[in-house]
Amino acid sequence: MNWSLERVETESFSPGFRNLIRNVARWRPQPGLLAITLLLALASLMTAGYLSTQAEVTLVLNGLVWHLRTHQTSVEAFLNEAGIEVYPEDIVSPDLAAPVQTGGTITVQQARLVTIEADGRAINLRTHTASVAEILHDAGIAVKSHDRVTVNGQETKPKAALPASTTLNPSGGPGASGLRGKSLSAEIAPLHIVLRRAVPIHVNDDGVPITIYTTRPTVGEALRAEDITLYLGDRVEPSLGSPISTGTRVYIQRSVPVAIAVDGRTIRTRTQRETVTDVLDQEAVPLVGNDRVEPEGDVPIADGMAIQVVRVKEAIAIEQDPIPFETAWQPDGSLELDQQRLNQEGIDGLTKRRIRVAYENGQEVSRGMEDEWVDHEPTTKVIAYGTNIVVRELETPEGVLEYWRKIRMLATSYSAATCGKEPDDPHYGITFLGWEMKKGIVAVDPRVINLRSQVYVPGYGPGVAGDTGGMIKGRHIDLGYDEDNLAMWYRWVDVYVLAPVPPESEIRWVLPNWPRERR
Repeated sequence: MNWSLERVETESFSPGFRNLIRNVARWRPQPGLLAITLLLALASLMTAGYLSTQAEVTLVLNGLVWHLRTHQTSVEAFLNEAGIEVYPEDIVSPDLAAPVQTGGTITVQQARLVTIEADGRAINLRTHTASVAEILHDAGIAVKSHDRVTVNGQETKPKAALPASTTLNPSGGPGASGLRGKSLSAEIAPLHIVLRRAVPIHVNDDGVPITIYTTRPTVGEALRAEDITLYLGDRVEPSLGSPISTGTRVYIQRSVPVAIAVDGRTIRTRTQRETVTDVLDQEAVPLVGNDRVEPEGDVPIADGMAIQVVRVKEAIAIEQDPIPFETAWQPDGSLELDQQRLNQEGIDGLTKRRIRVAYENGQEVSRGMEDEWVDHEPTTKVIAYGTNIVVRELETPEGVLEYWRKIRMLATSYSAATCGKEPDDPHYGITFLGWEMKKGIVAVDPRVINLRSQVYVPGYGPGVAGDTGGMIKGRHIDLGYDEDNLAMWYRWVDVYVLAPVPPESEIRWVLPNWPRERR
């Protein structure tokens, strides 16, 4: 087998080692084991020689560190091989012309690329300066107090520190390695500085003249930047969206605050109107009918004025009161005593009044009657009562008795000791008629049973109406007893009024209905 070294790459070797390689390449070995062995040895020798001639260098690029090996003999060649472009403003240590030292350190601090837009021109430069003010000063650009500076789109004070100077974008690793085929990078973030010149504008704020310097593009932005508060009711000329130019004159006509209380709410607004009526028109608050406003509509507007709108409404109300019907009693001989018949139902009449009611803000403030009339008269209730007296017989333990009236009554009982008088009272034990109290005397309401009338009470026996009492009213009978035979009563019974029948003038044809028996 024939071997040839003519195509062996020698560019990366040292000059002396390259001569050795060329001499070996001219040799034509004969086939055989010796030639192969000699060739392998030569390759090992070449590799060892290449590695032994490399210099190990530490590169510090913009603060980032690499450990590299190189065959370059100068700093400039080393940096070129690493793909690092060096500008005049960059700081390189040692100098570019200095030789590469094995174990040495090469430091490169690149200048930052800055683009400046100011006064209608653009300037590109590289710098190590730490503040915007110094960069602009180095570029020969003066910054006035009201000028506006932005860095990468963010507004910045000229003396403020710059943003971080490096954008980490490293290539390669920290271990020792060769440079061939590598491109190292630790880029510094570029800066874009824009300087906007402030221009003076003249502002007349409701008669107070002031001059401001602004970099803002419109009137509204310029006023807002100066913390000049504007309200919705203020008038600004030229308009807020108008562009700014040197010497622009701005006129502000201020509004005043007012509060309008209307319809249960308060409208807080600002106005330049002159009178109360004008402000109501501005806020579309109408006065309808008898509505009124306080203060009155022609009163001039004052700062902080409170306006009250009073809604006035009138309504007609119809009031009505019943006219109670009357009851008429008519005797009827066809009906037996204590029987009744309704001949005509009673109906209440009705009185009506027309009332005019005035309301202010929903609250009634007055009312007055305009007229009154009877809508319809009441209808009298007519009841017929019986006047036909029938005498009947009643069988009793005392014999057959005749009675002419039977009355359902509440029966109670009493004696001289329970009548409410002390024994030493001169009237103790004496009835209303002056009789001595004993069994057989009953107390009644004379409007129901005439005094001295003879009665019969089942379970009690015969009696005579000889007493009255403050609690004995209507259909209530109190049965008298002696002290030694008092029996307690409280129940409803039929009381029979015995014959003879009294004269018609002494008869109460219609008896009261109270007290009523509970069924």
